[in-house]
Amino acid sequence: MNHLIDRRLAGGNKSAVNRERFLRRYKEQIRRSVKGVVAERSITDIDKGGNVNIPARDIREPGFRHGSGGDREIVHSGNREFTAGDTIPRPQGGGAGGGQGNEGGEGEGVDDFVFSLSREEFLDLFFEDMELPDLVRSFLGDVPERKWVRAGYRREGSPNNLAVVRTLKQSLGRRIALSAAIRDELDAARRELEEA
Repeated sequence: MNHLIDRRLAGGNKSAVNRERFLRRYKEQIRRSVKGVVAERSITDIDKGGNVNIPARDIREPGFRHGSGGDREIVHSGNREFTAGDTIPRPQGGGAGGGQGNEGGEGEGVDDFVFSLSREEFLDLFFEDMELPDLVRSFLGDVPERKWVRAGYRREGSPNNLAVVRTLKQSLGRRIALSAAIRDELDAARRELEEA
C-alpha cells in the first residue's frame, strides 16, 4: 500500500485547507444563508464579503458513546491493571454522564455558527445558481481587494517580515568582510614563502 504525503506549503494561511473542506461540506447551508444576506442588503453592497450564519442543527456531527451490548475479551499490551477474564462494569444510562450543575434555563441553548466569507467566496456562491455569461461574472468579480502591507525593510525578525534580497546582499557583504583578515594572513604567508 502506498502512502502519499502532501508536502506542499500552505503559505501564510495554514487553515486554508480546513476552510475549503468546511465550505465544501456545508455548501448548501452556506448558499441558503448567502441568499438571506443578499435579500437583507441593498443592491450596492452585494460586491462585499460578509458574515454568514449556519444553524447549529445543520452542522451537528456524530459522536461516540458506549453501546448497550457486545463483549470484548482483549487485554492490550502495557496494561498493568487488568488481566484476561476480568469484567468491567459499564456506565449506567449508556454513558450519558450526569454532569455538574443545574439544567439550563429556557431557550435553545445552542447559538448559530457564524463565520465570514471573503469577497470572492461570497460572489462565487451568489452567482453559482445564476445563468449569467462569464463576462458579467468576471466584471463584478474581479475588483481587487486592498491588503495592508508593511513599508520599509527589516534586518531581523521572522522570515516573512524580512526583505529577502536585501538581507542576502548584506549577508554576502559580511562574509566577504570577515574573510578579508584570513586573506591578508594568507597573502603574508605566501610572501614569506617566496622570500625564503
